[in-house]
Amino acid sequence: MTEAVRSPAADAPPVEVLSAHKTYPNGTVALRPVELTVRDGEFVTLLGPSGCGKSTLLRMVAGLLAPSDGRVLLWRRPVADLDAARRLSFVFQEATLMPWARVQANVRLPLDLAGVPRAEADARVAAALELVGLSRFASHRPRELSGGMQMRVSIARGLVTEPQLLLMDEPFGALDEITRNRLDADLLALWRRQRLTCLFVTHSIHEAVFLSTRVVVMAARPGRIVETFDIDEPQPRDASFRVSARFGEYARHLQDSLLRASADDPEAALA
Repeated sequence: MTEAVRSPAADAPPVEVLSAHKTYPNGTVALRPVELTVRDGEFVTLLGPSGCGKSTLLRMVAGLLAPSDGRVLLWRRPVADLDAARRLSFVFQEATLMPWARVQANVRLPLDLAGVPRAEADARVAAALELVGLSRFASHRPRELSGGMQMRVSIARGLVTEPQLLLMDEPFGALDEITRNRLDADLLALWRRQRLTCLFVTHSIHEAVFLSTRVVVMAARPGRIVETFDIDEPQPRDASFRVSARFGEYARHLQDSLLRASADDPEAALA
């Protein structure tokens, strides 16, 4: 039997950022030219302090912000020309739920906007809520849920479109440490189960180490990538990894990288 020949598109990386940078009309350089490739199935985290361009870069990948120059490609195509068969979802820092609507309606929103038939949409909503452990809360309203549960609803809304690429902008930053750690573990389980490609933003070194297959360290003034570092640890990861010597080594390396990058930034040095 002859081996099947894969098309070049089949091997195209989900994300390619090619010399893309951002300067705002007032002259502020938010992001120096960036070169970044995210391969299929990776969990890549953008790590750095506020103002280093993490969210700017993520929004350019999502097509929510245009680069001043350079290109951003998804599966080798411009963001605006993304094939309908290729899906991405964006999870924001806040849950951004409709307070008057029940959980089921909040999760169904992107399918309603896309004109998906109601029966199919409801089935996909049920599946997404099952993935995040909220099946019993489909009829609740956001005010009846904890902050962590609201973020689960937001993640379910991102998953309901069955994305191949999941973009997340500090989704757990406002939560307490115990809830945040639990949601980090849940997110890793979803990433493995759904075979997603994830690009995640955080300013937490420990979160970056726990979640990532690769960490992209960024520094501010102007925003730039200073190092890319592999987290070469097996999956699944659990609480024991957080207290291991290897975890500590990774965290120290990333902290040193951030300190070196901020050495030429007087404001960061005083922070």
